[in-house]
Amino acid sequence: MTPIDHIYDRAMELRHLRYLLAVAEHGSFTRAAEALHLSQPTLSHQVRQLERSLGVELLDRTGRRVRPTDAGEAYLRHARLALRELATAERAVQDVQDLSRGTLRLATTPTFSAYLTGPLVAAFHAAHPGIVLDVREVPQDRIEAELAEDALDLGIAFGGTHRPGIAAQPLFPEGLVLAVGPAHPLAGRREPLPAAELAGHPLALLSGGFATRRHLDAYAAENGLALAAAVEAASIAVIADLVAAGALASVLPDRAVRQYPDLSEVPTDPPLPTRTVVLLHRESAYRSAALRAFTAAALAHVPSGGDPAG
Repeated sequence: MTPIDHIYDRAMELRHLRYLLAVAEHGSFTRAAEALHLSQPTLSHQVRQLERSLGVELLDRTGRRVRPTDAGEAYLRHARLALRELATAERAVQDVQDLSRGTLRLATTPTFSAYLTGPLVAAFHAAHPGIVLDVREVPQDRIEAELAEDALDLGIAFGGTHRPGIAAQPLFPEGLVLAVGPAHPLAGRREPLPAAELAGHPLALLSGGFATRRHLDAYAAENGLALAAAVEAASIAVIADLVAAGALASVLPDRAVRQYPDLSEVPTDPPLPTRTVVLLHRESAYRSAALRAFTAAALAHVPSGGDPAG
């Protein structure tokens, strides 16, 4: 038996890795023990056992906050990878090719809640009721970070420059449009509104955390506009209600606007940006049957709003 085999045989149980990671993440044996539902002495003993087996101190306990030593940092990098690969292996074992059961972790940017997430998830569930879907709404940068960390299987977001290791599958184009309600002075206008005149209309806009807002801000910068929001909100539904009820205009995804019969689109010159909706995944991730099936469903799905339905 080699020394490394000896270590794995005696002490390298998975709980030791998880306990060490918890202490490093919380910076405290007390808080880590609470999170793990262990007593602090038990947790401390288990970590000491791992350190004795390796023959090195992994944690610096001398300060107010427990920190990894240099050796601990090196060890933790590999421990995280090992646990990630184990989780992938467990999902592979649970993956049933006939899709009678399985799980899929999906995240979308909040923009898609207005027209895409519900219909797509509902259609997938109807076709594969045994697959448990964990669906969350988070900003695009967090989607990519969690994909890289294997905390997600798929993300629905926008194309562009992505972090290394993240692959994008194009789904369909989505345009931004100027939306107004029936009482707005621009309602019914068919002649394109010059971009310079946008600043003269009070706007209700999505907050800065939305990709839609960032795309609008880029458009404004390209056209030398100083756009100021009279109202900011973190919900397309709230923005749509405000625009429908009053004299505010907004810039929203075209497909979302078409879900609200009281809203109408006003053309602009130059046109507002069009972006590509994409399905994101980690390049090296295990592609389960559930992931492959959802990818096929997303590629076949074209949201309503003037385009043929998938």
